[in-house]
Amino acid sequence: MGCGRVGAALALSLEERGHSVAVVDQNAESFRRLPPSFEGNKVTGLGFDRDTLTSAGIDDAYGFAAVADGDNSNILAARVVRETFGVDNVVARIYDPHRAEVYQRLGIPTVATVRWTTDQVLRRLLPMGATDEYRDASGQIALAQVDVNPAWTGLPVRHLEDASGARVAYITRYGDGVLPTSSTVLQENDVVHVLLRVEDTPAVERVLTGLPPVSS
Repeated sequence: MGCGRVGAALALSLEERGHSVAVVDQNAESFRRLPPSFEGNKVTGLGFDRDTLTSAGIDDAYGFAAVADGDNSNILAARVVRETFGVDNVVARIYDPHRAEVYQRLGIPTVATVRWTTDQVLRRLLPMGATDEYRDASGQIALAQVDVNPAWTGLPVRHLEDASGARVAYITRYGDGVLPTSSTVLQENDVVHVLLRVEDTPAVERVLTGLPPVSS
């Protein structure tokens, strides 16, 4: 929802990755930001209106990004899409970082504009393996956010560490940072950040995005 510069760039990025995209904006003139080569659906209307969302194909949607100019319309659209249509992968762009934290605690992923980039929104919408957040001066050690298979939920983080060889540095849980102990249990929707050797990144991705090993 929203076909400003951010929305247009996001729509093109998704389409380039092979996804079918629908763009909703209440001003049809906004679609001029999309190039003639854009093959997605362009729907004029309010992004929190149920009929508009249905016309855009929300019933078959994998993810929804609310990146219009207004905080209220973005969060309202995100809640309608999640609570009415049952779309799990939802992210809302919020200008006020304090409000963003509140909505994050309600379980709606938000991105404040002060730290917004198209890649960050894509990171929340699509599984992308491991994404570097920091590297040491030597370039050999990385702090990375890793997509963890939901099957690991309910297991202590030491199981992730033992299986992958990486170290869980911290967990983001509903917007709060958690420093785990070996007995900390992974919960649903946790975002896991690990320390690992850069050369081990592919192996760590394979382990953590896969199924946990069966205990003997």
